[in-house]
Amino acid sequence: MNLTEILKPSCVKVPLDATDKKSAIFELVDLLESCGLVHDTESLKAAVWTREQTRTTGIGHGLAIPHGKCESLSGLAMAIGRPAEPLEFAAIDQRPVRLIVLLASPPDRTSDHIQALAKISRLMTDAAFRERLFAAQSSDELYSLLAAQEQHVAS
Repeated sequence: MNLTEILKPSCVKVPLDATDKKSAIFELVDLLESCGLVHDTESLKAAVWTREQTRTTGIGHGLAIPHGKCESLSGLAMAIGRPAEPLEFAAIDQRPVRLIVLLASPPDRTSDHIQALAKISRLMTDAAFRERLFAAQSSDELYSLLAAQEQHVAS
């Protein structure tokens, strides 16, 4: 599974307008809607926010991967945002978040959902790559960095 098969370039936003965790998550859900990937944004917002309140998705190293499942999705959907300023996310390492990767899927795609989360985590283990993403000045640049890294790791 390649993330670039799930992530559309139009679903990347640099910088996000949001200045807090909840509004950042909701902004990314709205971005998925504007890309035509989700039609019931309120349901997805509720699912992702409920999951976030159960346990933080701030996994450390400046990264958060909020995720949720929603009946109105036909397949996996992903949006990525880089906040203008690092956001408090109650991350496990107590450090602010510099990149947010939102993953949404229908309830019956659990295996694909887990594979996508694992792929995101594997790519993000490379500290130099993370820093390049954090420094991206545009949505296009961030998407291109991700696509190039996926290709590099696959070869």
